Amino acid sequence: MQCSISAPLGLLRLRSLAAAAVLALSAVLPAAQAQTPQPPEIAARSYLLLDVTSNQILAAKDIDSPVEPASLTKLMTEYLVFDALKSKKITLAQTFSVSERAWKMPGSRMFIDPKMQVPVEDLVKGMIVQSGNDATMALAEGVGGTAEHFVQLMNEQAKALGMNSTGYKNPEGLTEAGHTTTARDLSILSTRLMTDFPDYIGYSAIKKYRYPGTPATNDTNRNTLLFRDPTVDGLKTGHTNAAGYCMIATAKRDFPNLGAGGAPGGRRLLAIVLGASSDSARANETQKLLNWGYTAYEAVKLFDAGQAVVAPAVWKGKASTVKLGRPQAIVVSVASGSAPKVKTEVARPDPLVAPFKKGQSLGSLKVMLGDNPTPVAEVPLMALEAVEESGIMGRAWDSIRLWIK
Repeated sequence: MQCSISAPLGLLRLRSLAAAAVLALSAVLPAAQAQTPQPPEIAARSYLLLDVTSNQILAAKDIDSPVEPASLTKLMTEYLVFDALKSKKITLAQTFSVSERAWKMPGSRMFIDPKMQVPVEDLVKGMIVQSGNDATMALAEGVGGTAEHFVQLMNEQAKALGMNSTGYKNPEGLTEAGHTTTARDLSILSTRLMTDFPDYIGYSAIKKYRYPGTPATNDTNRNTLLFRDPTVDGLKTGHTNAAGYCMIATAKRDFPNLGAGGAPGGRRLLAIVLGASSDSARANETQKLLNWGYTAYEAVKLFDAGQAVVAPAVWKGKASTVKLGRPQAIVVSVASGSAPKVKTEVARPDPLVAPFKKGQSLGSLKVMLGDNPTPVAEVPLMALEAVEESGIMGRAWDSIRLWIK
């Protein structure tokens, strides 16, 4: 292990080969360092492939260009509805009335009418599985009081999530001036949906649903990858003449090297395809992206959840060291065959002067391949435990030691 201190920045750098898991892989993978994989040709206006497990973008095209989201808008409506469910403001069994405005919504429908009182859970299924604009409007009015107030909440939530290039004009996604987003913003929304609402995101995997008394032919999820690929479990499709055919699909496939103690572990990818030419094209292009991501890149687990990456000395603290790591496993995606070339470097403030709160950011783990100094990934590190400030005498003694140092 090599250590060096950069005086101007006060950063301690630690170089090491990453973890025993990487060493174990070196026996079966080619020694030559792989070049950055080139994604396949994707017939779409813009696209993005995100490795959710490692939080790395694997492929992208025009991800910051404004686009019409069509029914992908409903993901934000989902977010607000799920948040209301999680906070107990509403319940799944609670019923909402169907306004005339909801009943007359154009486009894809759940086929509910003002004579009905519909349970929230059925409206959620109608919005997600059938992409019903009527169900979406009923939920927006039920949660927000009015559709206009709900749209205000959508825009506020977008800002809170860091979706800086998104503006909503309605809850369902019909074409309207100023109703735009980007592939990057959609990836933020999608990952937060899965992270923040694990108890509700499963609705996205439902293949067939219809509300009693509505047309039997209107029962199939428009995400055809749910029927084609057993590892796909969400999330949404969208289409308008202006937006073209759009899809956000996420898949989770098992890889033993990502588990704990040899157990299988999941690697999740998220593919976003916007502006394809047809229903079949969006499904084919999205599947192409997912398959390419799983084969062109491999995920390497560097550290287990809660494992200390480093435990540097602490000054003026009740503890002499502080463990830095992540509450989640630290995983990096690299080009297939390049795992043996993985190296890590920790950058942190020096000296570390207490107190520190648990979860406080205290540096980062940079991941490089071979002798290339440009990181392929950078992961924030945080204190895995709190370190309280020491007493007066301890602080005074460490102040003298620091002055001498």
